[in-house]
Amino acid sequence: MNTEDRFVITGLAGAQTLKGTIHIHGAKNAALKAMAASVLFNGPVTLNNVPHTEDIHTMARVLRKLGADVSWKNEAKKEQSILEIDTRSIHSTDIDPTLAGSMRASVVLTGPLLARFGKVSFPAPGGCVIGARPIDLFIDGYKKMGATVKLDAKNSIYRISAPKGLVGTDMFFNKVSVGGTETLMMAATMVKGTTTLKNCAMEPEIVNVAEWLISCGAKIEGIGTSTIVIHGANKKLLTPRTEYTTIPDRITTGSFLILGALCAQKLIIQDCNPHHVESVINLLKGSGSRITVSDTSITISNTTERARRTSFNLTTHEYPGFPTDLQPIIATYLTQTQGESVVFETIFEGRFKYVEDLTRLGADMHVLNSREILIKGKTPFVARDTEADNELCAHDIRAGFAVVLAALMAKGDSVVKNVHLIDRGYEQLEETLAGLGADIKRANK
Repeated sequence: MNTEDRFVITGLAGAQTLKGTIHIHGAKNAALKAMAASVLFNGPVTLNNVPHTEDIHTMARVLRKLGADVSWKNEAKKEQSILEIDTRSIHSTDIDPTLAGSMRASVVLTGPLLARFGKVSFPAPGGCVIGARPIDLFIDGYKKMGATVKLDAKNSIYRISAPKGLVGTDMFFNKVSVGGTETLMMAATMVKGTTTLKNCAMEPEIVNVAEWLISCGAKIEGIGTSTIVIHGANKKLLTPRTEYTTIPDRITTGSFLILGALCAQKLIIQDCNPHHVESVINLLKGSGSRITVSDTSITISNTTERARRTSFNLTTHEYPGFPTDLQPIIATYLTQTQGESVVFETIFEGRFKYVEDLTRLGADMHVLNSREILIKGKTPFVARDTEADNELCAHDIRAGFAVVLAALMAKGDSVVKNVHLIDRGYEQLEETLAGLGADIKRANK
């Protein structure tokens, strides 16, 4: 990872000339949790369709620091995307603070480690700065399972122990939490007794990992619903009977679907699951985009005049609602529709940092409060003339994609810095876009 990397983009000046086919990689938010779940197994596991994103490589480094064997099969052929993990050699339960500080998903390792080894230490989680992400749900869950939690305030390290093992419990999530649902579900597979989790998240990534765990001996009921019941195995590890295959990344699918609606003549998105992005498809269709869907592909054809795009209001919501991760990208789309739109963010209150960059290109956007923005369209985007002014910033993974999208639409040249954040969620984005006809290059400062 090079934090000095940047994208140099020559915009399309509003033209819809990109065309081609892209293949969607595996969902990093599912693969990361499967990597964490490998701790629950009594032997090596094989994970298929794992994306080569920076978050995946960071999680691999975290596991290796703990002592696990992590290796890519046929690493020279990245299209294979097969990851093999053997956690039998783990000799530490102290999650590396530096690595964990760069990736929020590291916290999901705490559940499997605590359940298997009876102890774990970890720092206050890091990752994208997109608002408060309290870990109270995790801490409360571990306490209800019988663990003792201590905070080393000086070093911001949590130390959790359950030397006699965890026990089953009932827990109601006061706030729907993807990470909380996944982490406590994984921990509960090894506790003594039954655990019932209520008001659970229902994301496809949770279902994907849970189905694999079930195929390997875990007793989990209600996946994909708001109530999950886990019958613990009382410290008995799972057996790797089947290999895990990561589902297609729905956020990447949605990202390119929106990009196609704005910049493409015709874009075919393959190896995806259209059912997972129905909220995006419905909004774009209602706004004027021509979209056709098959079982594993989506085609967007722009034969409609761009001036006919209609605006809409949007509220983010847990799955199956419109995902918060696509909010910056759909907001970019709304700058090119006719009329006013209001976007209300219900999940994270810090996701509007990209607004400043888009307004510098010409967007008419106003942050009303920490949860709400007003967008007036449509507005042409024009890059700043001077080299000192044409630099844009990727504030997080998805805001970074939104800024790249805006730069692609603009007239003139733009530079996007902090692209290492984009690399956390998208595989070689510049190569994918260049393959569609975009003028984009990665450069080092």
